[in-house]
Amino acid sequence: MRKDFNIKLPAILFFLMSGIMLQFSGHVTFAQNQYELNEGWKCAPIKTVKDDGKTISKTGFSLAGWKPAVVPGTVLTTLLANKEIPDPFYGLNNEKIPDIYDTGREFYTYWFVKEFKEPFPANDDQVWLKFRGINYSCEIFLNGSKINTTAYEGMFLRQSFNITPFLSKDGNNRIAVIVHPPDPVGKANGGQGGDGMIAKNVSIQYTAGWDWIRPIRDRNTGIWDKVYIEKTRSVNLKDPHIITLVPGRRTPEGNQQPAVIKVTADLENPGNKPVEGLLQYVIEGNKVSKKVSLAPHTTKTITLDDFTLKNPKLWWPAGYGKQYLYKAQLQFLEKGNIQSDSETVTFGVREIQTDWNATTGSRQIYVNGQKIFIKGGNWIISDAMLRFSEERYDAEVRFHRDMNLNLIRIWGGALVERPEFYQACDKYGMLVFQDFWISGDCNGRWVDPQKKEDQWTRRKYPDNHTLFLKSAEDMIKMVRNHPSLAIWCGGNEITPPEDILVPLRDSILPKLDGTRWFVEYSNSDSMSYNSLGGNGDGPYGIQPISTFWENRTFPFNSEVGSVGIGDYESLKRFIPKENLNVPKFGTSDKPDSVWTYHTYTGVGYNQYIEPYGPSKDIKDFALKAQLVNYDQYRGLIEGFSAHMWEWYTGVIIWKTQNPWTAMRGQMYDYYLDPNACLYGLKSGSELLHVMCNPVDGMVMIVNNDFKPYRNLMLVVKTYDISGKEKLVTQVFSNIEPASFKKYFSVKKTIDDMGKDSGVFLSLQLLDENKKVLSDNFYWYPDAKGNYSGLNNMQKADNLKVTARKQSEGKIEVTLTNPSNNPVAFFNRISLVNEQTRERVLPTFYDDNYISVSPGTEKRVILEYKPDNQKTVISIEGWNLPQKYISIEK
Repeated sequence: MRKDFNIKLPAILFFLMSGIMLQFSGHVTFAQNQYELNEGWKCAPIKTVKDDGKTISKTGFSLAGWKPAVVPGTVLTTLLANKEIPDPFYGLNNEKIPDIYDTGREFYTYWFVKEFKEPFPANDDQVWLKFRGINYSCEIFLNGSKINTTAYEGMFLRQSFNITPFLSKDGNNRIAVIVHPPDPVGKANGGQGGDGMIAKNVSIQYTAGWDWIRPIRDRNTGIWDKVYIEKTRSVNLKDPHIITLVPGRRTPEGNQQPAVIKVTADLENPGNKPVEGLLQYVIEGNKVSKKVSLAPHTTKTITLDDFTLKNPKLWWPAGYGKQYLYKAQLQFLEKGNIQSDSETVTFGVREIQTDWNATTGSRQIYVNGQKIFIKGGNWIISDAMLRFSEERYDAEVRFHRDMNLNLIRIWGGALVERPEFYQACDKYGMLVFQDFWISGDCNGRWVDPQKKEDQWTRRKYPDNHTLFLKSAEDMIKMVRNHPSLAIWCGGNEITPPEDILVPLRDSILPKLDGTRWFVEYSNSDSMSYNSLGGNGDGPYGIQPISTFWENRTFPFNSEVGSVGIGDYESLKRFIPKENLNVPKFGTSDKPDSVWTYHTYTGVGYNQYIEPYGPSKDIKDFALKAQLVNYDQYRGLIEGFSAHMWEWYTGVIIWKTQNPWTAMRGQMYDYYLDPNACLYGLKSGSELLHVMCNPVDGMVMIVNNDFKPYRNLMLVVKTYDISGKEKLVTQVFSNIEPASFKKYFSVKKTIDDMGKDSGVFLSLQLLDENKKVLSDNFYWYPDAKGNYSGLNNMQKADNLKVTARKQSEGKIEVTLTNPSNNPVAFFNRISLVNEQTRERVLPTFYDDNYISVSPGTEKRVILEYKPDNQKTVISIEGWNLPQKYISIEK
């Protein structure tokens, strides 16, 4: 298996932008004797191939003129890898690629061929060909024979074929797969999901375009997920299922009362003879087993006896405790001693419950008996062209953990996320709210003149309800063992049709899972009672910070927010040089076509940048945008936290990532480069957090933790523009678990000190050892609402910056500001290549866009995947010219 992923910037550009598919290097559930078919594929468009599948799949058929194919991948990733199309994520290149609606489906219908060696098995051994995802329909041939005797269609459906009888006697084999696009493909007319027709399929809906993405020209046609060969003896062990029961209210520390482990698995006997044997698993040295008899040509679900795990190590959401993971190896032993097949399952011991909060009018979530205030982010998909990798998933989920979030919602216009995504969520403690493939936009919640068919017709989408339910069953089985999976959801802003919803809710999920909350749609009254009117979520777009504190919204809000362009370095990666100008979005201005194509929402956003003064150039504009980003997301999450358990039980930001180069709702860009949104959100989402209400100046502490905090020192200071410090107060305080506490208002102090030039406010919480537990730094405008003082700040040239290597891939940066200096304001630290000065991506900073008060010191720890490139630290701030710092060994 390839492990050549290297996420520095040149590597990202090479791998992601060239369309080369990177492979996962691990599985959460995996067979012991399997391998992937992920290299050496060739392809050709159907219009150039006159022969049929039986002929093409014979090893003697010539593939001269066929081109290398990307599998897993799509037709577009293959065309990009072969340099037949320009990078669709750059500039207006996507407009240069033919759209399938205009070309017809045949244009993107392709043959994919792969040769592999696998000897013909001896005795009763079996060989299986497994597909984890094809979009949309296909026919499969092997060595001159058709393998799928029934239709194989649907983007979200795994298929496994027993190919034992079709293998070549000499061990040389060839697979040929013809892949057809979705039907219909939908017209990309600028609507949400285009004309809506894409939703007639059981597939991704965003490919026809949305307000945050442009159309994917091939609609993601291809063998887009993994292909395996698996070898077993006479019995195939599949779809193991592990449920953990954790009764009572637990704490992360100390000895635990027992937990109950419940295990089932499916056993398939494809042969002509009955088989007897033993199904067993081992956990922590303990063996649980059961005798089994299997009739020929049958599949049976076997339930093992419950196992009581003493003093279990529990799995907790991020911030609350460790994410301990167990491994259990399941085996089927023929005659009790010959291994036929085995699977290893990684799982966490935890239990999720919910109940109704009558005060807020919404659902609240418990993990291991502890109530969790949900702070989440909406997720679309890792890459719009389905170029997935374990490393990219790991980086993106880690960013969400680093934002101090505890949940990711998978939006219903995309997919059930891959096991490798869930593996990262298990690792980092992110709960997952998983939608099925329905959206209010395409599936008829609203009247929409851009849709081809009326609401009544769209309400029945997709066309094949049986396929939807079959796909749902399969995807449930694929991810149900992950402790991070917390919530199933029928669809985005609308339920599935009744004959899908009822069996999904009442029979399929109880039978195949039965342990998680099912919400019928993402803003359902059963999740968040909507007493305010409207659609049950929002507001969207940039808001006055006071909105999040004063205006009550939906008590478990599944979508709120949406700003956040990247900085200058980010913009340069996808906007051509001639378009890198300060965007104009006034009433008489004609917006730049590249900026609007990449979904820049200038109206509203620009007016929040203007108080910082006219932008001298695009770099200055992008820096000021980061100030807006930071302030917006810190204020959003603080406002919700200030009313937790009284107004709210949770909030999920729309949205926290982009699967392409858009500028709408992202904490880091497509290239995995974080912007100030991430760090503003990180600050405001702290488990223990000190903050200030922007409306009345009330200083508050919020404690999301399970434990109380005693003898905290609350320190409140102000700094004027020259850096002069004033201690407002410092007092001892206690705060109880899952609560917030108001102290006093600093509004008059802020108004008086800042009326001419603005002012800085520093809030800190210290423990008894004077360790800083929460550090929050605000900047305020003058009496006219302008940040006039910031534009007159002295340079912080005397800021001392050192960088020291702590260990391989880990660097400590120290910023020391002399007492006679001004505030060193809003500094971005970057790890860069020494020669090119390009950022090393992804790099993870425990803080960034930081301000250092006079006479103080701050440390930032950064981590990255080291390679052979030489690196230095770059730092640049509002009043600190860019400088480069060598890294001490």
